[in-house]
Amino acid sequence: MEWVRQDIDALSQEGDEYMLIRKSMAVITLLILLCGCAAQQDRTQATMDSVAESYVKLALRVGLYDPDYIDAYYGPEEWKPSEGAEAQMKGLPYEQFRGEVKELISQLGSIDQSGFDALEKLRLAHLEKQLLSVEAKIDLLSGKKMTFDEESLALYDAVAPKHEREYFEKIVNELDQALPGKGDISERFGRFRNEFVIPKEKLSEAFDAALAECRKRTMKFIKLPDDDRVEVEYVTGQPWGAYNWYKGNSRSIIQVNSDFPISVDQMLLLVAHEGYPGHHLYGSLMDMKLFRGKNWVEFSVDPLSSPRSLIAEGLANYGIEMAFPGSERFEFERDVLFPLAGLDKSRAERYHQILEIVNKLDYAMIEGARRYIDGIDDRKAASDWLIQYCLMPRERVESMFSSIELYRSYLINYVVGEDIIRNYMQQHAGTEDDPEKRWPVFTELLSTPRTASDLE
Repeated sequence: MEWVRQDIDALSQEGDEYMLIRKSMAVITLLILLCGCAAQQDRTQATMDSVAESYVKLALRVGLYDPDYIDAYYGPEEWKPSEGAEAQMKGLPYEQFRGEVKELISQLGSIDQSGFDALEKLRLAHLEKQLLSVEAKIDLLSGKKMTFDEESLALYDAVAPKHEREYFEKIVNELDQALPGKGDISERFGRFRNEFVIPKEKLSEAFDAALAECRKRTMKFIKLPDDDRVEVEYVTGQPWGAYNWYKGNSRSIIQVNSDFPISVDQMLLLVAHEGYPGHHLYGSLMDMKLFRGKNWVEFSVDPLSSPRSLIAEGLANYGIEMAFPGSERFEFERDVLFPLAGLDKSRAERYHQILEIVNKLDYAMIEGARRYIDGIDDRKAASDWLIQYCLMPRERVESMFSSIELYRSYLINYVVGEDIIRNYMQQHAGTEDDPEKRWPVFTELLSTPRTASDLE
């Protein structure tokens, strides 16, 4: 279009009548071109919106074949499959579902991105990754076998680094020297940590204190919606320690499983992870800025097995470092949670020294699950791994197998996701003593479409 503008400018050199005719024609040509570009952009956005709507409806239908697949949905009610749809199912319509995914991916591939801004490009890449993940989920539901790493890459867009047994043995030996007493290290660590468990009658008070502090610290850097609300429920009989159910419109219900003992350090991590600046804030900002703010309907549904889950878990795990940088986490636990739980705060420093060693074993659960699912270890060898390198109490090993068999490669999302977020923050946001620089970067991650391959 530059040549048209140059032509208009040059017309001042011509005679008045001739100049008027040529100038009118050039202006008309420019308007036609501009209208054509606008029309093309409208068609592109319409294609994106159409693919997004089809993706949401397809994900909801796939969810009929796996009740754990859809973690949250707060889009149009009429898009949900009818109540009788599940009863009418005669088996997974594999070819139909796969054909729909292929068609949607093809439509995305035909889109001209030349006029897209940075956020729109992220949207397209995110939607494509989510669709590829739906395709993998359909394959798995049909009975296709994948290795642990193949599954994690297909579903979550990432593969966990491998660590040999010697890596964990070195850490366990270090812990053996630091822990009091002698004998089985898993039992010794269990006894040690039990000394710092919050009594059940104090759980609610401790949770409320931690939630209020996490929210206050988050609000220093992020303006929360006026209708922001978190409700807390205490439940039993669940395979997890806590869960955030985001309900839309900046409202979450956090359920805490009171069956499991919660130590002082776990309490603050749990609250930051499920609430502020973790899952609740992530759900609220994505909802407010993308679903309601831009009407990008793909952000009204949250499939559990998807690249978005890795980013969500990584941000939630890393959030405690944002809310409590440096020594501030230790100080809050020592000065607030220890006394509130009736614990001797003079032991807080030693407790944190032990935990710093234990935290180096974060990848042990992933490695144990990978070895078990890939058939490297049988159940006996896998049990020994969980006890020795994950420091798991023997009485909880069998229940842990249920979680591994149910969630499989989902386990990578917490540790790998956190490492991806931490590496990105270190590269783009400076050090922890500069919150004015770090929080805008973290907020952007909380409110834009991201995948692991986008951030690495």
